[in-house]
Parts: sequence; structure tokens; C-alpha cells
Amino acid sequence: MKNILTRWLRPTHRELAWIEPAELHGRLKSTTAPLVVDVRGPQEFTGPLGHIERAVNTPLAALPARLPDLGRETREIVLVCKTDRRSSLGAQQMRDAGIANVSVLLGGMEEWRALGLPIQ
Repeated sequence: MKNILTRWLRPTHRELAWIEPAELHGRLKSTTAPLVVDVRGPQEFTGPLGHIERAVNTPLAALPARLPDLGRETREIVLVCKTDRRSSLGAQQMRDAGIANVSVLLGGMEEWRALGLPIQ
């Protein structure tokens, strides 16, 4: 029921790609690991929910300034926040800027932690 409500209440953004936490966890172990961009503020990034190992902290408000660099990234980019609302907004900004290799972590750090996945 939670997944149905989460998907129903999530803002609708055209053509966004989503990734499940367990899938991202597995892909982070590969040689072609995606770049994880955490769009929470610095206090949240280092706060109680922690952050995904090797994630780069770029708050949502600072994302537009990073778009040129992220647009040159050859790896897939996965955006993450506390739930997935801010990261989906950031992913939409990236898509609007022509960056296609971006996805959103479904459920964000709350879901990552609920599954007991490792943090830093």
C-alpha cells in the first residue's frame, strides 16, 4: 500500500527514470557505478539519515550552477534526497537542460535506511 500511495502522491514529472534502493546498492559495487548526487542541504547530508558512500552533496538550490559539469558526466547520475520529492525536482531540471542519463532514488534516504542499506 505504501508504494501505491508514494507513487500516487509523488509529483508527476514527464519521462523521469526511477531506481529502487536495492538496485542502486548493487550497481554501486560495479565498475560502472553511477554518480550519486545528494540534493539535501549539508546538515541533512551529514545528519542522522547519513548519506550513500561516495555521494556528492549538491543542494537543490545549487544544482543549476552544476548543470554544465553534470552534463559532461558519462556515468548515469542518480539523484537522492530524504524522500524523493526534491530529487525528482532536480532530475526534472536536469532533463529540461538536456541531461538524459539521470534517475531518482525511489523513496530517497528514508527508504534506503528502512532497507538497512549502508550509509556513511
